[in-house]
Amino acid sequence: MSDPTEMFGRGVPQARHRRRPRRVAVVLLAGVAVMAVAGSAVAVSLVGGNAKDTPAPALAGASAAGPSAASPDVPNPGAGPSRKVTALPSPGATPVKPVAAPRAGWVPVDRAAWQKQVATYQARKVDPVPAGVGDLPEFRADCEFSHRRADDPIVFPGLPGASHMHSFHGNKGLDAGTTAGDLMKFTASTCKPAQDHSAYWVPTLYDNATGAPVETTGFRVYYRSLRRDSSDVMPMPNGLRLIAGDAKKKVPTPRGAQGQFYCAFYGPGDLDGVARSTNGNWPICGKPATLHFMLQFPDCWDGKHLDSPSHKDHVAYGDEKRCPSTHPVRIPAITFDIQYGVKGTRAGYYLSSDPQGKSASSMHGDAFVMWDADAMNKRTKNCVRERRTCDNDGYYS
Repeated sequence: MSDPTEMFGRGVPQARHRRRPRRVAVVLLAGVAVMAVAGSAVAVSLVGGNAKDTPAPALAGASAAGPSAASPDVPNPGAGPSRKVTALPSPGATPVKPVAAPRAGWVPVDRAAWQKQVATYQARKVDPVPAGVGDLPEFRADCEFSHRRADDPIVFPGLPGASHMHSFHGNKGLDAGTTAGDLMKFTASTCKPAQDHSAYWVPTLYDNATGAPVETTGFRVYYRSLRRDSSDVMPMPNGLRLIAGDAKKKVPTPRGAQGQFYCAFYGPGDLDGVARSTNGNWPICGKPATLHFMLQFPDCWDGKHLDSPSHKDHVAYGDEKRCPSTHPVRIPAITFDIQYGVKGTRAGYYLSSDPQGKSASSMHGDAFVMWDADAMNKRTKNCVRERRTCDNDGYYS
């Protein structure tokens, strides 16, 4: 099959538009499979997050996943009692030895914790279903932009500033040194429901004319089934790390290309935009559309590891019939449904992962999963396995 990470570059075939009342803004709801260009636009919640620039972080001490820095440590009052930052050396002091990058490797799941979660999940009864509930097998978290840092605790754990710039959503305590245990301790989040302590991030988008960051105004995270039969879907284990897309892919994204941003709106119109940027890589949207991106994550897990050396080998994309034998556990498929409150310009944009090529092909996303286990179990059974549409709080009607 073609690269599944690109299925959502332009939208989702067979999606349905449907207006839903929300506290802040209009919601576009995506369907279960990929959206047809001639059919309809994808679903995005206009959350209306306030873009907040985060100053460059202090050098963080290495997490348990990486080596510790050879320099004095001082407490970091904003990070909790278990976190430290490395003090900068004073002028004339002996230079600090550079910290080597941690070796990537397989991160085993806690077997006892996973078996307990599975047993609890299997024993859980389905909650009564209110009248009028939809049949899309999904639940979701609606998140706002949290902060911006050149950190990546999955690819560069314990190495602050080692990555290109990322825009983080969800867990407010996330930095390069964040571990799975930290996500549950630092529960302040920009996501709803409050039971979602996960962190989600994407490369920062910049205005090519001004160099100013363009942050998301809507960031919905769907947990869903992409298949007609979802009876075998299991809940996600806490601490699971996932990456979709390819940060190293740097090819043009002209009109009609896979992996491009698109224009989403109600009513008829051109998903590719009414015009293009000068370099052809970015759409210019007609009224009232704005730039969107949809990113699909794998839906099969090996049942053994929370991460892998490539950060992708422990998960895989299944098909309508089954998951691969190497990855037999069907899990909810995370989908990032992202809105930017801009319409496009002739100058276009660029991603922090490709400031030279200025295409959209390097768009990618990371998810560091951490939920209240009972909330994850409940939503997976009620919403995904039973094929009922749920919002942030449960059944949607």
